[in-house]
Amino acid sequence: MTLSWLNRVKLASRILIKGTDPSKRDPQLINIPPITSEEVAEANAFFPRGKFFIYGHARSGTTLLTRLVRLHPEVHCNYQAHFFTRLPLLQALVIDPDVRTWLVRRSNRWNHGRDLSPVVLRATADFIMERDARQVNKRIVGDKSPNSLLNGRAVILLHNIYPDAHLIFIVRDGRDAVVSHRFQQFIDVTQHLTKTDWRIRQEYIANSEPFLKGERSLFTEKGIYQAAEGWVKNVTETDQMGRQLFTRCYLSLRYEDMVKDPQNEIKRIWEFIGADISDPALDGIIAAEMQQNPDADWQHEKASEIVAPLQKGKQGSWRTMFTSRDREVFKQIAGEMLIKWGYEVGLDW
Repeated sequence: MTLSWLNRVKLASRILIKGTDPSKRDPQLINIPPITSEEVAEANAFFPRGKFFIYGHARSGTTLLTRLVRLHPEVHCNYQAHFFTRLPLLQALVIDPDVRTWLVRRSNRWNHGRDLSPVVLRATADFIMERDARQVNKRIVGDKSPNSLLNGRAVILLHNIYPDAHLIFIVRDGRDAVVSHRFQQFIDVTQHLTKTDWRIRQEYIANSEPFLKGERSLFTEKGIYQAAEGWVKNVTETDQMGRQLFTRCYLSLRYEDMVKDPQNEIKRIWEFIGADISDPALDGIIAAEMQQNPDADWQHEKASEIVAPLQKGKQGSWRTMFTSRDREVFKQIAGEMLIKWGYEVGLDW
């Protein structure tokens, strides 16, 4: 699809009015044409390894899932390329107007009369992933990138470039996920904290007991609403678009089921992405990895004053940490979603 004269006029008008090209601020504003089946076949001829992607809300177990999945002798998975899940997206490589002009220019016979953007993006991501997989001699390769920021849009962007990939979506009880994410904010992303957030953080460090007993909220009034809404939006949109676009190449699982029965859940995933699960030694490898918790070790080293009072990875920690107000807000916004995913049977919690 070429940039028509009218589109160029509209783009120039937006720049004159707003001062900058909006596509440079938000790459989502550029619609990249989906890759064709012929282009997929060509890409696979050059980059033949099977591809999978792990999505999930922040603090939903994506890292643990990645550590377990990559234990298989045929499977490699690395962390957070954010090809399709966080700005700047992979497609930022092709949004510059001059680059797009070259990609669609009629005299550029290499493009076969079609926008080369999806081919460029596919080849870039394929090379990045397969380069790593080749070094460790693995024939299946994936990327783990939480999609909390773009939700269902991240699924669409992925499908436009990787319609032949496998998508794995992990869900965790939203109440535990937002509590864990709140502590991650206090430890890892303090640059995004407001003055009120900083005050709560300092008061927690000074005396954690009221927070751990649900007498004081870890969240601001606005924060608990946004946390609940964000979890519902992520789970709803990702699952809906995953089922719709990837059909049989989409798999969802619950974090709690993976922790309870890691052998069966991980072998189910391995089989889903095409790995051989016949080796009986795989069970022992998974069990050994479950005894490790490098994330907890790192957080304790970085901010022991925050994590020391916590039981890392404990399921149901929200039950003691949520205030009555936190419960009511989360029940109002996410109650039905918690029932749908089997975390509650009603709204009397």
